Amino acid sequence: MMIFISSSSNHHHSMRGVTDDGIFLGYSTISKTYRVFNKRRQTIEETIHVKFDESGPTFPHPHENSEINQWADSFFQIPDIPIADPSPQDLPDGFEEDPPIPPTEIHTPPLINATSITQITPTEPGQPTNSEDFSQTTVSEPTTTNLLPDPSVNEASTSGHVYQPPALRWTKDHPIDQVLGNPSSSIKTRRQSGNICLYVNFISENEPKEIDDALRDPAWVSAMQEELAEFIRNNIGTIIRNKARLMAQGYRQEEGIDYDETFAPVARLEAIRLFLAFAAHMNFKVYHMDIKNAFLNGKLNEEVYVAQPPGFVDPKFPDHVYKLNKALYGLKQAPRAWYDTLSTFLLSKGFVRGKIDSTLFLKKYPKHILLVQIYVDDIIFGSTNPKLCEKFELLMKSEYKMSMMGELTFFLGLQVKQSEKGIFINQGKYVHEMLKKFDLTSCTPMKTPMAPPLSLDKDSKGKPVDVTLYRGMIGSLLYLTASRPDIMYSTCLCARYQAEPKESHLTAVKRIFRYLKGTPNLGLWYSKDSGFDLTAYSDSDFAGCKIDRKSTTGGCHLLGGKLVSWTSKKQNSVSTSTAEAEYVAAGICCAQVLWLRNQLQDYDIQLSKFPIYCDNTSTIAIANNPVLHSKTKHIEVRYHFIRDHVMNGDIELHFVPTEYQLADLFTKPLDVTRFNMLISELGMLNPDD
Repeated sequence: MMIFISSSSNHHHSMRGVTDDGIFLGYSTISKTYRVFNKRRQTIEETIHVKFDESGPTFPHPHENSEINQWADSFFQIPDIPIADPSPQDLPDGFEEDPPIPPTEIHTPPLINATSITQITPTEPGQPTNSEDFSQTTVSEPTTTNLLPDPSVNEASTSGHVYQPPALRWTKDHPIDQVLGNPSSSIKTRRQSGNICLYVNFISENEPKEIDDALRDPAWVSAMQEELAEFIRNNIGTIIRNKARLMAQGYRQEEGIDYDETFAPVARLEAIRLFLAFAAHMNFKVYHMDIKNAFLNGKLNEEVYVAQPPGFVDPKFPDHVYKLNKALYGLKQAPRAWYDTLSTFLLSKGFVRGKIDSTLFLKKYPKHILLVQIYVDDIIFGSTNPKLCEKFELLMKSEYKMSMMGELTFFLGLQVKQSEKGIFINQGKYVHEMLKKFDLTSCTPMKTPMAPPLSLDKDSKGKPVDVTLYRGMIGSLLYLTASRPDIMYSTCLCARYQAEPKESHLTAVKRIFRYLKGTPNLGLWYSKDSGFDLTAYSDSDFAGCKIDRKSTTGGCHLLGGKLVSWTSKKQNSVSTSTAEAEYVAAGICCAQVLWLRNQLQDYDIQLSKFPIYCDNTSTIAIANNPVLHSKTKHIEVRYHFIRDHVMNGDIELHFVPTEYQLADLFTKPLDVTRFNMLISELGMLNPDD
């Protein structure tokens, strides 16, 4: 690379324009400078005052300047100087001088000049290389070249550090009997060899990507045979280390031919929390079981054929295919088939499916009740009579291969701790995993997830950040909101800027992680001593979004002090007044209350009226009086259904002062004092305190 070198003495006098032409050779090993060849001075210098000529040639033509070529050769080759032997008097006591070694016994490191090799016969692929393959190879005799530069050049004065060639001996060619390995291969250092060994040890534990690779491994062949045996007899064996699965190519299925319906219901997180709140209220234990190979138990309604797996084709019937009687991994209808099979079995045993939640099954007795909640192959259940739980366990074992997990301690990422006083839910383990994942384990803790006043906007002039990192952090936080309502608002606010995140947005997200660092085990406490009356709080932040001036809806729903549902969401339309924003928020809160009311009916709990607490009197007046005027006629019809439920007596709107508005936590950032007061009122506890 051609460069221009400016003298250090003239660096501050740019008007003089004194520069030298040079060639870029590399970087200094002793300082943060460039190593260059100065054409005018005929020296190799180390300096930082250089300017690169990107348009020029990378290196001058070989015939342009023989002196430059000579100096370039001297830079990349090491000269020879004699090494003095120590005198006998310099040796320590107790050591004797070894006899001189003949010159023929001294060998230099095996380096090869590729130009001296005349011919190498290539070997066939897969054929081992033998030393006899190089019997016809001729290598020139060893020669030694004195590459010391002209002393007159070293005496020239320079403005930088003058390069001093090391005093070692460099030999160009070596006899073939001194060459180790294949002369045509590249040189491999000890570090490279170590990395290759480490890589081989690492990939040896990876799962094979292709069926051909798996068939070469006896462990995987054994795993496949075990899976096929289980598939044929529809029985479950012991779990082995390599989890081989016979998979169907579901992506090749056609709708209407290979399947009709694929939807399979799963329990909502609100339903799971409601289940645990009811268990705490009734003071009974919740148990957990897992169905092994659940999808293989699903009965198919369609005719489905799959080819024989490669490597396991029946030699008697190589052209035959499998006709499936039950579902197989990979089929699009496998989850639906499993749910239909399990629900049909439970209904045949006297269970009743929930009217709203189709994953909830109940069996009522004169004085007791048995509850079963399903999430694919995970089942949690409990009863006011412990003997009913034992009977249900035996019932499931008689039909399916399952593993009983005992008392519920971990479910869908939620850590559950049951005691005589109640149930505690948190995600402390997941918080520690998140902090470690995003390298924030050593961050400074904060007392709140977001500091007032609100200052987030698009930040068009801000510095962009990694979109993948930002979205990954938001996704992790959203999963954590299953048991952490205290970060609901701040997480949802930061999630609005996932399209083009900037440094200001990333800083806000990291503050949430810093808050989690100080409160990793904070969670929800469901006490058995509290009641079970349903109450709701509704609030809004009028025109809180600085981008489109839309308001934010916040709400929470409690069962006797047990927080089971909460929301924080930007409204779909722009409100023209505080009353309108609060009215829209109350309508959304009413819809969730009605859903919870229907859920409670499945638990045999009948409640007539449900209070919704709001801190805006205009909203209460609009809901209680069926009138339309210029300030309310533009509100969408779907939000007016709250009027019908107020008139029917299902809902009651009550005024609550702002300082007692619990939904305030889900609409705006708060100071430390009010923030701690609200999370305490919502039933959040820290077991470390």
